[in-house]
Amino acid sequence: MVGVTAAAVPPPRPAEEAAAESPHRAAGRRSLAMALLLGAVGAALVLLAAGKTWSTGTAPSAASTVPVSVTGKTVTGLPDALALVGLAALVAVFAVRRVGRLVVSVLLALCGAGTIAACVTGVGDTRALSAAAAKASGLTGTAVQHVGHTGWPWAAAAGGLLLLLAGALAVVRGATWPAMSSRYERADGPRTPRAARRAPDPEHPGEMWKALDRGEDPTAD
Repeated sequence: MVGVTAAAVPPPRPAEEAAAESPHRAAGRRSLAMALLLGAVGAALVLLAAGKTWSTGTAPSAASTVPVSVTGKTVTGLPDALALVGLAALVAVFAVRRVGRLVVSVLLALCGAGTIAACVTGVGDTRALSAAAAKASGLTGTAVQHVGHTGWPWAAAAGGLLLLLAGALAVVRGATWPAMSSRYERADGPRTPRAARRAPDPEHPGEMWKALDRGEDPTAD
């Protein structure tokens, strides 16, 4: 009986290799979709919550009290700005590769962490509310009264947490994600030369008139 050698075993076909890699690619695509969802929802939540009322109070006036309130953008502009930077980093993840992708992923995670810190700090910050009370009463140094806080700062912090999770997922799984297609990139190699122009026909009327202008006899051989 003839033994089967290793050289006689046919190499794996491309279809078989693609089938073997499909679980790995499927896992990468799932993590990619999850990061996109987390980042988009997180940034949208931060941008929405930053424009809402974070704290309320009253300012004493000559006759009675005047209600005052401030939004998240008035308390701190960091969450709003970091959400926009996080969105840009989320898009840039697909435009870069290797080390660049890792750097952008870390930036995305830092935007989420900074948003959380800014929102938690802004919950107890009454400086913006005191400034609004002084403006409403017309008296510098007016102390705001009956201070109350809404849940929007915590909603913005939740959005920051989603950004942080998206960045962490990009750091861990970003190497398996597909990059921008090469057809959108500028080719580095030389361009293909254009096809050579066809030689002019000497019997064409236009060419004959050009020959006459040059003082040549177009009928001569």
